[in-house]
Amino acid sequence: MRYWMGVVQREHVHRGLAMGIAQTNHGAAAGLRRMEPGDRLVYYSPKTAYPEGDALKEFTAIGVVSDGAPWQSPEAMWRRRVDYVEGVRSVPIAELAGELELTSKPNWGYALRRGLVELSAHDFALVAAAMGASELVPAEAPSAG
Repeated sequence: MRYWMGVVQREHVHRGLAMGIAQTNHGAAAGLRRMEPGDRLVYYSPKTAYPEGDALKEFTAIGVVSDGAPWQSPEAMWRRRVDYVEGVRSVPIAELAGELELTSKPNWGYALRRGLVELSAHDFALVAAAMGASELVPAEAPSAG
């Protein structure tokens, strides 16, 4: 099992939630093809909308990659099914920044430009717990510290 963080503005995350799909990197296929059924996905939204949205910097949705392969929509966007956890709370990254391995690296924000970042089990566990998605907290995640 692998853990992924999609970097997508909140407006598009909400659209994906409503459709039960993941879409990253402006509809490119490469990232979605790296995912496997059972992998975990959390979305980080730097802004509310693109390009004119307000700064947000929050984790906004979380779920499990469903069975099936990525497919191309009629709009030529690649998508993949995701079973999202309902009723989770959005979490500002600032609440977890001191504990995340992701943010401990210098210039960690540059990695977000890829649009899809693989997370450690530790980081995914922290985010899932903070969002209230305890059923997705990996058992193998090491404790912080």
